[in-house]
Amino acid sequence: MAKHFVALLAALGVAASAAAGPSFDWNTIKYFYIFGDSYSFVQGTEGYANYSFIGDAFNLGFTPSQLLSDQIIPHNTSSDGSNWPEFLTGCYSGLPSECPRQLWDFAFAGADISLALLPLHHNFSVQMVDQVKQYVTYAADVIPHPSEETMTAWWIGINDTGDSLQNTTISNFTEFWEQEMTAYFEAVEMAYDNGLNGPQLFFNVPPEERSPAWVNDATWGPIIKEHIDEYNSILATYVQNFADAHPETPVISFDAHSLFNFILDNGEAFGFTNTTGYCECTDPSYFWYNTGHPTQNVHKLIAAALEVQLLSAEIL
Repeated sequence: MAKHFVALLAALGVAASAAAGPSFDWNTIKYFYIFGDSYSFVQGTEGYANYSFIGDAFNLGFTPSQLLSDQIIPHNTSSDGSNWPEFLTGCYSGLPSECPRQLWDFAFAGADISLALLPLHHNFSVQMVDQVKQYVTYAADVIPHPSEETMTAWWIGINDTGDSLQNTTISNFTEFWEQEMTAYFEAVEMAYDNGLNGPQLFFNVPPEERSPAWVNDATWGPIIKEHIDEYNSILATYVQNFADAHPETPVISFDAHSLFNFILDNGEAFGFTNTTGYCECTDPSYFWYNTGHPTQNVHKLIAAALEVQLLSAEIL
C-alpha cells in the first residue's frame, strides 16, 4: 500500500520542498480551528447530538466554562469512527486543551455556507457564516489562537452543491457560486479579523457524484459533477485572491477532489473492494459509510495526505 500512497501524493502534486511565499512550519502549530460541515465536525458533550461540538441554531451561545469544559466524544462523527481532524491533531477524545494539538471544531453537520442563500438542512443547523459569528461572539476571547501557532481550516460546499441541485429559484449557477464565495470569504475575513489570522487551510469539494447517492443516477449525477467542478474552480480563484490580499499569511489549498478520485480509481490498492455501495458498519472493504459520507479509513487517508502536504510547506 505504501507505493500506492506515494503515487497518490504525486497525483496531488505534493512536493517535498518548500514553495515560495510566507514561511510555514506544521510542527509549530499547537491550535487547530475548523469551520465546515459533517465531513469535519466532532461531537462534543455540549454539542447537538450527532451534529456539533458545541451549540445549535437555537442555542448558539455558551459560557466560557461550558466551552472550556466541553469534551470530544470519541467515534461520534459522520464516519461513525474517528475523522480527519482527529487523526491529524491526535485529539480523539476529552478536553481539546489537553490534546497534542488543541482541536477547536465549530463545524456543524449539514451546514451550507449561508442561510441567506440556501435554506437550513434542519431548523437547528448552524450555517458556516453563523459558525464564525458563534466563534467571534462566544469563543474568540476565551480560547487561545496565537497567530504563528494556530491554523484555521475551511471545508464547506458539499451540502451547497447538493442542496442547490434541484433548487428552482436559482437561474444562473455561475452567479450563485459567486454569491456563495462572497459570503464564504466575508466569513473568512471576519474570523481573520478576530484572532484567526494565522495559516489558513482550504479544502475543495470531493466528487460527490461518485457517492452512492448519485453514482447510479444518470440524470442528476452528471449535473452535480458539473456543479462541483464549477464550484471548485471559482473557489480556487477566491482562495488565490485571499492569499494575494494577505501576503504575510500562509495559505494552503488541499485538493480533496483529486484525492477522492485517486482512491476511488485505485480502490483495491487501498483495501477498498466496494467503492460504489455503502455499509453502516466497520467493514474495511467499503469506501462509503453511508450514501454521502466516507468511512473512517478514508478519513485516515485524508489526514495522512494532508499531513504530508503540511510538512512540505506547499503554500500559495
